Amino acid sequence: MRQKRESVLSLRWNDEGLPLPVRVYRAKYQAISQVLDRSPEILNRIHDDLRKLSQGGRRGREGDYTSENILRALLVQSIEGLSFRDVVVRIAESAFLQDFLRMRKKTVMDYSFLNKCFKAIRPETWKAVNKLLSQDAVRRDLIDAATIRTDTTVVETNIHYPTDSSLLWDAWRVASRWLRRARKIEPACCRHRFHNRKIKRLYLFIARYAISKSKPRQRQVKAAFRALIERVEWIVGIAGEFCDVARSSSNLDLAGVGLELQAFLPSMRTVAATARRAQVVGETVPARDRVFSIFEPHTELLKRGKRQKPTEFGHKVLLCETPEKFITDYEVYERQQADCALTESVIRRHEALFGVAPKVLAGDMGFCPTAEKFEELEELVGTLAIPRRLRDFANKVLAKWQAFRAGIEGTISGLKRVFRLFRCFFRGFKSFASAVGLGVFCHNLIVLAGSS
Repeated sequence: MRQKRESVLSLRWNDEGLPLPVRVYRAKYQAISQVLDRSPEILNRIHDDLRKLSQGGRRGREGDYTSENILRALLVQSIEGLSFRDVVVRIAESAFLQDFLRMRKKTVMDYSFLNKCFKAIRPETWKAVNKLLSQDAVRRDLIDAATIRTDTTVVETNIHYPTDSSLLWDAWRVASRWLRRARKIEPACCRHRFHNRKIKRLYLFIARYAISKSKPRQRQVKAAFRALIERVEWIVGIAGEFCDVARSSSNLDLAGVGLELQAFLPSMRTVAATARRAQVVGETVPARDRVFSIFEPHTELLKRGKRQKPTEFGHKVLLCETPEKFITDYEVYERQQADCALTESVIRRHEALFGVAPKVLAGDMGFCPTAEKFEELEELVGTLAIPRRLRDFANKVLAKWQAFRAGIEGTISGLKRVFRLFRCFFRGFKSFASAVGLGVFCHNLIVLAGSS
């Protein structure tokens, strides 16, 4: 059974004579530690998820690390902007960080264990601890939740730029790799030969000459596309037959390969089908019918009108922030929604969180609902500072609140640069939402640490 925390005497660090950046660095973590100690409910919620990792055997062996050790290690990983492998090295080399984790008498945990702990904490738990932190900050008068600003951004998934040819090549190489692995376990399960070099030459030919304006070259590209699609459809069919056989196999290794390959099959079939519709039939395939990665099939295509990046692949994230740059509410959308449809939900969630609607809600023109809905929401909020037309910017009061709204852009930039939320390097939507929740939680801890 995993312990929640254990009593460890923290050392008093003598910072005299140290350079100013070192003193600031240590003061930041000491203030964060005080914020966490003031809110023990946060550790209780994290512990409820982490204790499932160590149920203990018949002898009831305790876990090597407490939930407090793990939570603080994850905070260091996010604040430092490091990978799990690098943060373990950073902690092992720093007696100060070991003291912050409250584990000076223990060896540092393995990075794979830390990754497993991150996966064990649910996205709902990160939302819950952010809610607890927000309510505690309001009780202590550290933030003013009556005035908020809101905006949306995109956090990208860790995929390459998706084209039909590259997705087809991904489907081929993954299917052939798993089928070869199965053949090593049981040669009779797959007697086909897979010519990876030939398929890769087709993919590279398409990638090189797809932009050519020569009509003969375009005919060659179309023929190469047709051949590539046929070969991918062939191997996906073989993979489906193998998975049916492996499912009923008594060989556990073979059944395991079948389960791994089965997870990719729906995305592979979608890739082959949409490529045929687009490249052979000549149909314009809508984004909702496509898959943009066989590894991250939950990825969405988002167009937000940005000149430098017109197309993004990931998920939309909504943020609500106080004047102190404290993020009171966030939401990660698995399926994107228009900003104008989110305004009412922002107000309702704020009411549920603090018991009263905000006095001021500032947003950009994208959050403006219909005229009837706008009047309805104005009755709930004291000042709904959302411009409905360009001439509204001439209004001095609204212009003031729009200048206030622009402050959230700096917070979004900080989240992406400091906490690596420009791109999520975890697989699956659940881990995607957890990574956003951890980044927001660390940002809020630093804000409160600076104000205390």
